[in-house]
Amino acid sequence: MVAALIIAFEATVSATASPIALPALPEPVSNNAIAFVTIDDTQYVFSFMGLGNGKTHKDVHNRAWQLVINNTDKPLQWQALPPVPSSLALKGRLASVAVGLNDSVYIFGGYTVDEDHNEISTPDVYKYSPTTEEYTLLAPMPVPVDDATALVYQDRYVYLVSGWHNDGNVNLVQVYDTQTDQWQQASPYLGSPVFGQAGGIVNSTMVICDGVSVKPHSDKRRSFAPETACFKGEIDKENPFKIDWRTLQHPTGSARYRMAAAGNEATSKIYFVGGSTNPYNYNGIGYNGEPSTADDAIWTFDIAEETWAISKTDAEAPTMDHRGLINVNGSWYTVGGMLGAQLVTSKVTSHFSTPAEVSCPAKSQASTGVSKQGSDGQAVEVVKTAANSKCQHNNDIYGAK
Repeated sequence: MVAALIIAFEATVSATASPIALPALPEPVSNNAIAFVTIDDTQYVFSFMGLGNGKTHKDVHNRAWQLVINNTDKPLQWQALPPVPSSLALKGRLASVAVGLNDSVYIFGGYTVDEDHNEISTPDVYKYSPTTEEYTLLAPMPVPVDDATALVYQDRYVYLVSGWHNDGNVNLVQVYDTQTDQWQQASPYLGSPVFGQAGGIVNSTMVICDGVSVKPHSDKRRSFAPETACFKGEIDKENPFKIDWRTLQHPTGSARYRMAAAGNEATSKIYFVGGSTNPYNYNGIGYNGEPSTADDAIWTFDIAEETWAISKTDAEAPTMDHRGLINVNGSWYTVGGMLGAQLVTSKVTSHFSTPAEVSCPAKSQASTGVSKQGSDGQAVEVVKTAANSKCQHNNDIYGAK
């Protein structure tokens, strides 16, 4: 009986999933809010609002798209959805965030841009139902923000961390309760208030990195500067509005702006993809006047080990100007964004895959194309499962290999 158990356990090991080729959006879009939900074994990918190819205020829109992934033989195809409503005179907006939660998508904030370049943060919160194709207006944000980070906890609470409000950044952590349609303020973000930061959450642990802070001056108008900083927040098990914030060693020492990020409970890791080391206005031109380019690095934070691993995207070209990172069957994608030369793209880009449990033969192959930063700041080698789905064996409960 024991021998049979050992053999069965060794047969289940870790391998990298092959990415699904997801079709491009019907049109190029950047700075769009994206989300993913699964309803009755059908997967849905969403893109809401954003910036079109021209990259001017006229190209900010409120159009929305849906991609349905199921087990039928029909080719995957994006479907147009009703435009996202708005309480403001201008309907299109940038820098909104969206999260998939249970059978709905929640869309938060963003900002409008007029012909005089005035920007207004919107308080709007909408719930979109894929089954009815209807938007429902929910309780507005107490402090309207855009370029914030949205994280889901206990399939109930949505945390909006920091972000920009009309004239400056806020250090608020605003928490929306999807069960009661009410807002609460959680422990404020301890880092410098930022916009364009990125973050993910696994269980009760969230990690927020970088973004842009506002710098005051005595002899000129304020300026914007990259904020090189990561923070780990631990949500209190008894009180969801209490967060223990701690500083976290930065993986590279160089800040990135508008990365795509998300947490993964299966691996207990948080991933940061793309973005730019040169913060920029919505057209992709840096606040320093220099054109911004996308970074090809992937940062992976291991929550259990409290270490960073650094690798590179599997994509042909790196991307930036994102509002989220989605996981479809173990492959991680960005939807739209900007490529080199600030080109707004319609591509759905696969950046990497995470291990899935499969049955494999006894032998395995691995590659070492990734570095890992230990607690002492020194780079050490990490073994990564080969991209061709070969097996990586781990010690089982009996210590056998």
